[in-house]
Order: sequence, then structure tokens, then C-alpha cells
Amino acid sequence: MRKKPESRAPSVRTLRVGESMRHVLADLLARGDIQDDTLNSRIVSVSEVRVSPDLRHATVFIMPVGGTAEDEKAVLQALNAHARQFRHEVARRVNTKYAAELHFRIDESFAEAARIDALMRNPQVARDIAPGPEPDEDESL
Repeated sequence: MRKKPESRAPSVRTLRVGESMRHVLADLLARGDIQDDTLNSRIVSVSEVRVSPDLRHATVFIMPVGGTAEDEKAVLQALNAHARQFRHEVARRVNTKYAAELHFRIDESFAEAARIDALMRNPQVARDIAPGPEPDEDESL
């Protein structure tokens, strides 16, 4: 019996299901279909949904637009409080065998991108990556 090779990259199917879930969740949040004052008073971006290979769990990466750390915590609490409603709507709109359990997380990639951008703008780093004069071919001999 041959062993199935281990694959670290998600399959096309899990990527497609994750993207479908992202669209449904973004639509639910944009329309205000979930009755919650915290969610309806803020704009929440759904940046990515990562689905497990068995499609039973999905990690939803969100970010409140223009929010503070307190906003992030409040939005995360509200999303987790309404996770059953979100799960029901996602299961109704995305055709899968199981209704995936949703796990909401703050997307840290925005903060990481801002940190990298600040590092790249540092004068010392800019000096090192700035294009300089090309070395002559004769000098290398």
C-alpha cells in the first residue's frame, strides 16, 4: 500500500472553499445581517479564511478598519459571540458536507507590513539598499 505524500500547501479545494467563506462572511458583515451594535458600528475587513484539510474548521482573519486595540478586542468578542449564526449562514451559502467551525483571529499581517515598511524607510537601511555605481569589469580581475 502506497503512502500518500505529505503536502504542506493547501489544496485547490480548501483554497476555493476558504475564499467562498470569506466572501459570505464579508457580505454578512457589510450588510449588517447579524444584529450586534459592536459589529454594525464598525467596518470589519475579512482578509483571509484558512480551512482545515477536512473542511471542519476554518480560521477567519479579520481586522477592524481604523480601529484601536480596544476596538479589535470588542469586535473579536462580538464575532465569537455570534459564531453560531455566522456558521449557520456560511453552511447555508457554501455547499460543503459539514458546517465548518469558525475561529476568529485578528490579522497581524497588517501590523507586520507596517513594521517592515518602517524598517525600509529607515535612513540606514535605505542607504544599504540604494543603487550604487556599477563596478567595472576590469576591477574584478
